[in-house]
Parts: sequence; structure tokens; C-alpha cells
Amino acid sequence: MLIPVLIIAGVLLLWLALSYNSLVSKRNAADKAFASIDAMAKKRYDLIPNLVSTVQNYMKHEKETLTQITEMRARATSGNISEEEKIDLDQKVSRAVSGIMVAVENYPDLKASTNFMQLQGALNEVEEQLSAARRFFNAAVTDLNNAVQMFPTNIVASMFNFKTRKLFEITEQERQNVDVKTLFSS
Repeated sequence: MLIPVLIIAGVLLLWLALSYNSLVSKRNAADKAFASIDAMAKKRYDLIPNLVSTVQNYMKHEKETLTQITEMRARATSGNISEEEKIDLDQKVSRAVSGIMVAVENYPDLKASTNFMQLQGALNEVEEQLSAARRFFNAAVTDLNNAVQMFPTNIVASMFNFKTRKLFEITEQERQNVDVKTLFSS
């Protein structure tokens, strides 16, 4: 009579230990998944100001130089200026174009544009990694929640105070389209 009771008690203890360890493992997987989201979000937050700054600087350089050349060209071809003014404008346009050519020689890939493309690519990659981390987190949390809520592991979960967790969901504000214009006006 004692042996069957010991066997049942042993099986229950084994089940209790296995269930507890399983719940701990699922909780740790959810913690790890959230830490991945945190790391990717930090990486994204570090990249965004660099991206915006690079674009602002590139657009500023492009705007200033090309606007000046365009204005000088328009004045030179308007026909309403003297030869002396045309020569002066021609020299100014030549200097501006030479400046562009020097920049092209020194930066054959137009580093500002390359930096932008690299930052944009890096931001894209981080966003994809962040999305994958969110999916992984939601899968880990779903697995944990199922174990906490489903019989018989819910008994062990309640005994050791395991709680369900909330899935990662975006806010209503994040569902809205991003106004890129406001990013560049800061």
C-alpha cells in the first residue's frame, strides 16, 4: 500500500518540477524576447537622428548649390543683363560647378548620398529586426500565457504566482501614417 502512494507522490513531484521548470523557461524566453525588442528599439532610436541629420545636411547642400546655379543660369539666359554681368555670372557658375566637380572628385560616390543610403538601409534592417523581435516576443508570451492558463500547468502557475503577460501591440498613434515632414523640421 505504501509503494503505490510513494509512486503517485513521486510522479506528482516529478510533474510539479517539470511543470515549474517549463513555466520558468517560458517566462525567461518572454523576458529574452522583450530584451531583444529593447535592444532593437535603442538601435533604431540611435539611427533616426543620424538619418535625419544626414538628410538635412545633404538636402541643404544640394538645395543651396543647385539653387544658386539655377538662379545664376536663369539670370544669364534671361537676356536682360549686360555682357559684363553675363561674364560675372559665368565665372560664378564656373566656380560653383568647379566646386561640385571637386566634391565629386573627392567623394566619387557623393558620400552624403551614400551615408543616407547606408543609414536608410540600416534603419530598414533595424525595423525588420524589430518586427521579428516583436513576433518572437508575441510567440514567447503566447506560449507562456497558454501554459499559465491551461490545465494542468495552470495549477502550478497559480501555486508559484506565474502571471499572464500582455502581447506587444502597437498604439493607435503608431497605426497612423508617419508625417516625415515634421521629422525634417526639427
